[in-house]
Amino acid sequence: MTGDDQEEILIVEWDKRYSVGIPLIDEQHKALIQNANTLYQGCRAGGDDERTAYFNRAVKSVVDYVTYHFSAEEKMLERIRYPELQRHKKQHETFVQKLLDDVKEYGEGKKFVPNNFVRFLRDWILSHIAVEDTKYARYLMNLKKSGRLGEQLKRSEATA
Repeated sequence: MTGDDQEEILIVEWDKRYSVGIPLIDEQHKALIQNANTLYQGCRAGGDDERTAYFNRAVKSVVDYVTYHFSAEEKMLERIRYPELQRHKKQHETFVQKLLDDVKEYGEGKKFVPNNFVRFLRDWILSHIAVEDTKYARYLMNLKKSGRLGEQLKRSEATA
């Protein structure tokens, strides 16, 4: 953004209730939230040209990071042989496709309300963490508690 002393307003803040108890994933989720906040700041930036340029950079950053995070998460779920992996991947694919479609339409000049886009991003990320990611975290914790995590990892390596 510019050097203006524009107050930074966050659309969402990390809270420990979003934690899935897996440090790497929690750090990635924090980064997703930061990306959503950066995107929101882009919606509020200066004049139209400045706002558009900032928003475009922020959208690219969000899409890149979401793709990176989903890939890392899915690899972890494959390794632990998560039984709902395919459904989880489908949710990721649907979300990424919606992001890409919205960005493409925006690039083609379709009327676009950036604040609505950012709110969609925020709501999807938080609900996905709270529901879907919590499910695999429980599955992983149950594997650890039952002593079967090593067994699952060995099986996944044997089939790789």
